[in-house]
Amino acid sequence: MTPTARVRPAIDEARGLVDLELDRLLPAADLYPQSVHRAMRHSIFAGGKRLRPILAIESGRLLGAQDAVLVPLGAALEMIHTYSLIHDDLPALDNDDLRRGQPTCHRAFGEATAILAGDALLTLAFKVLAQLPALSADAGVTLIREVATAIGTPDGMIAGQVADLEASHESTTLATLELIHRAKTGALLRACVRAGALAARAPLEDLDRLTLYGEKVGLAFQIADDLLDVLGSTAELGKKAGKDRPQSKATYPALYGIEESRRIARKLVDEARAALEAYGVRAAPLREIADFLIERTS
Repeated sequence: MTPTARVRPAIDEARGLVDLELDRLLPAADLYPQSVHRAMRHSIFAGGKRLRPILAIESGRLLGAQDAVLVPLGAALEMIHTYSLIHDDLPALDNDDLRRGQPTCHRAFGEATAILAGDALLTLAFKVLAQLPALSADAGVTLIREVATAIGTPDGMIAGQVADLEASHESTTLATLELIHRAKTGALLRACVRAGALAARAPLEDLDRLTLYGEKVGLAFQIADDLLDVLGSTAELGKKAGKDRPQSKATYPALYGIEESRRIARKLVDEARAALEAYGVRAAPLREIADFLIERTS
């Protein structure tokens, strides 16, 4: 049985819990103003693997946190991820028509509503984070600071997006490429792993191990995304394939080629798995998720 097959039950179980929580937390589609609520739900429930909430849930479970905290935490992280996709797809940024196999939010509802739907998801996410049950005020503030740092600037997702835009159509160095990937994609994935650990009130040595795991899988995930843009199809990806090269995007295949990019991604996953050695079989879900990240086809 492949790692992808082994991890599927864990992904499906956690994804089901997160989807139920998202349905509970999001405003109903028929609640006024309906347009923005329909747009939020369109993008949240268009599909997706829920990998970010799953990473938070599994890292928290590993260290003894309860699903009563981890599932709403995961839902908030998925809201943040979806907000970023809605805004990334806008004409001013990546100008995409397809996301998760469905029309992008601005194509379905118009640019103004899409912008506001993304804003609303981001705002709701922080409301959920501020109300997580069974966390002390100090623990809640620490967790919120962790997530805010990962999605902002100068070291988070926004900074990575800006650097990516500015690097297009320019010669890119390895240092710039790693900066872009670690900030644009890796920072949130790392924060998801750390957020689960923080919800479990992890001691420093556990937080350090999971931080290393999160850093490795975050970069491996983006390299795999770069490869899928080259090797995948629009039907498989649920978004337009082959966009990076015409836009001269900074990617690992562009800098290293396909085979070397695969080798680097595999090495990063091996290092991520090694970071979890102290936990033995208890960390099997996180190890298998790391393998899944680079074996996926979408």
